[in-house]
Amino acid sequence: MNSAAPALTPTTRALAWCLHLLIIGLLALTAGRAVTDDRPHAGWITAASAVCGLVYAVGPTLPCVRRSRRAAALWLAAVSACWLVLLALSSDAVWVAFPLYFLQLHLLSRRLGPAAVAATAAAAIAGFAAHQHSFSPAMAIGPALGAAVAVAVVWGYQALYRESEHRRQLIEELTATRADLAAAQHTAGVLAERDRLAREIHDTLAQGLSSIQLLLRAAERALPQAPQNAARYVDQARQAAVDNLAEARRFVAALTPPTLEGTTLADALERLCTTTSARHRLTARFHPTGTPTPLATAHEVALLRIAQSALANTVRHAEATTAEVTLSYLDDRVALDVVDDGRGFDPALLPAPDPETGGFGLAAMRARAHALGGTLTIESAPGRGTALAAQLPLIQTTETEPEARP
Repeated sequence: MNSAAPALTPTTRALAWCLHLLIIGLLALTAGRAVTDDRPHAGWITAASAVCGLVYAVGPTLPCVRRSRRAAALWLAAVSACWLVLLALSSDAVWVAFPLYFLQLHLLSRRLGPAAVAATAAAAIAGFAAHQHSFSPAMAIGPALGAAVAVAVVWGYQALYRESEHRRQLIEELTATRADLAAAQHTAGVLAERDRLAREIHDTLAQGLSSIQLLLRAAERALPQAPQNAARYVDQARQAAVDNLAEARRFVAALTPPTLEGTTLADALERLCTTTSARHRLTARFHPTGTPTPLATAHEVALLRIAQSALANTVRHAEATTAEVTLSYLDDRVALDVVDDGRGFDPALLPAPDPETGGFGLAAMRARAHALGGTLTIESAPGRGTALAAQLPLIQTTETEPEARP
């Protein structure tokens, strides 16, 4: 009915119509009994009932009554005044007090509503007693009990409405939170997938292209004096391109790396060392230790990629002559160590990764190890070579597990 009132729902709208019909029906009953019983002042009673009904019917149609608590209170005062006039003319008007209770509790504040109900109940009792020319406690029971029931019903409804609104707000907050969480998870998934793709591109395509570049440079230098060596370098570059193309295709199809298909991690690492030794001026040797244990595909791919990236860094930057790759199966973990006799570097002075100059290798290796609950450490110093150690928790499995594959 006003700005302070709860928004109408189908249920509350139906209750409002029931209240309208009840008031109009009681007014019609009062006028009808006055006419049929040929009571004194029947004409006045009928006119008062009509005026009261008209004033009541006009209120809900006025926008100011629906929007302003003050206008609604004035309209309610006009209806109450008409009812008091009708009560003074007919004792039957006492029944109209019951729907008035609900109207007052609905339109007035929580403090004024019960006071208006009490005043209406007192007026109903006094008016009925005046028409009966006597008073007894039984006359007060009906209006008082009706007032108590109205207060209990309205307050109970308001409590239920507040609880319902609270639950609705909680549901909206929960829905919004779930939407935010879903968006955050999506963003995190996108970022994780982007990081995975960056690592795979760096460890496969970028390293392969770098190897091809080094081989072609070697062929270019050897071409004037030793064409046969240049042809060998070109052939090795061609084979590297073939291998890189196979990696790219498996990368697109999200399959296991070709070097791990139908073989073990140890065999793949040994072939990696052999290929690196054949293509570059570096002697790479592989050493397995411990009792081999089946690893999850995620662990095998991570260790292979770390070894590939470490050897690629050795070829490009270390100026080393030998590199030792060791795969160790320990009690509760598997370890990969790559040690070279190159020029070394100061790990604290590494430049930040740059799209032009690179520098993503160590970060990618460390991210791979951390993603599987492992660690990656680097020990190096200028002129003393480099030792890289990756350790992953040993999870024995014979099944292929989902992971961030190429």
